[in-house]
Amino acid sequence: MSAGSPVQPRPPAPAGARVDWARVRADFPLLRRTVHGKPLVYLDSANTGQKPAPVIEAVDAFYRRHNANVSRAVHALGTEATEAYEAARTALAGLVNVRGDELVLCSGTTFAINLVAYSWALPRLKAGDVILVTRMEHHANIVPWQLVAERTGAVVRPVDPTPDGALDLDTLYRAMTPEVKLLAVTHVSNVLGTVNPVREICREARRRGIATVVDGSQAVPHMTVDVAAIGCDFYAFTGHKMCGPTGTGALWGRREHLQAMPPFLGGGEMIREVSFDGTVFNDPPHRFEAGTPNIAGFAGLRAAVDYLQGVGMDAIHAREAELLAHLTDALDAAGGVRILGRAPEKAAVVSFLVDGAHAHDLATLLDLEGVAVRSGQHCAHPLLQFYGVAATCRASVAFYNTHEEIDAFVAALQKVRRLLA
Repeated sequence: MSAGSPVQPRPPAPAGARVDWARVRADFPLLRRTVHGKPLVYLDSANTGQKPAPVIEAVDAFYRRHNANVSRAVHALGTEATEAYEAARTALAGLVNVRGDELVLCSGTTFAINLVAYSWALPRLKAGDVILVTRMEHHANIVPWQLVAERTGAVVRPVDPTPDGALDLDTLYRAMTPEVKLLAVTHVSNVLGTVNPVREICREARRRGIATVVDGSQAVPHMTVDVAAIGCDFYAFTGHKMCGPTGTGALWGRREHLQAMPPFLGGGEMIREVSFDGTVFNDPPHRFEAGTPNIAGFAGLRAAVDYLQGVGMDAIHAREAELLAHLTDALDAAGGVRILGRAPEKAAVVSFLVDGAHAHDLATLLDLEGVAVRSGQHCAHPLLQFYGVAATCRASVAFYNTHEEIDAFVAALQKVRRLLA
């Protein structure tokens, strides 16, 4: 897909394709290490995904063979660096089915949402306007809107989930009142694992003239995402959660929005001409990419896209659904474990509490058994306040995990519970 080409239908996945998951797992060097003398069981992929060898090699190859800045030199290395950077844009655009000239490359979802907040929302919102968010949002999809609201007089209004962690769509739609100008919603909750019906939600918002921002950080790594079909105004996602390097990500925005938005940052690359009489800015998406980007990181992210597509996003989704079912059943069978979030549509994230044990104590002792889980509030303070808990442990699996690892985790959890009893 070239940068300005129209969106094309996604080709069907090969029928009946089988994946050798043991071979896939072998592509991830870090998973072979030990921690405290125990085999590593990595269950923190919602925090950051592990990197396959092709991604690591792509970053290394860039620095060894192609290192130069982008769009600033006509020599061979400069051309190669620019080609690598733009190849990442094209690959990412193909992955989520959008036009490349509508995709801003950036450091990740946090930067992407701040870009929308300051370049789109800040010039448009006024006192009395409402920014609607769900209570299951990551702080990156709450705090930027609060900062904009403080400067404009707008109000951030939350919509609560149901006790099982789903969104009550009737309640959400009733909250879409005429003063609502923007809806910010996560595609997949990083705490509950809830997969929200963003296509339906965006359709209802569009009917009411409400702009939509979708946080796709926990969706793009784990399932087929078709942004064109979702019908949102902006979609943000992060590279390091999808087996790519840290400090990479992207924001998709409708062309008419990007053309109307002023730059968020000023500097090199985002300009066409500078003089003391005035500056002419570059066209989108480049007007939002000031300064030297993480070129090597995007070379690695392009390799990550190729890797994920080589495995197959539908196969990844099915594999993780199997692992999630195993993990949920095993925790239920263990007894004394409360799982936060049991929505019917759920990704492979399980936040849990254990009777009589603090989440940080659990995570610390599990680490001594070689098991890596996250503990705390997961950058979602309002959500945990809603459920009346101070912190949880979170086990998040990816396609490179195994059923045996889940069994090892549950055995370690039972051992830790006995120590804390």
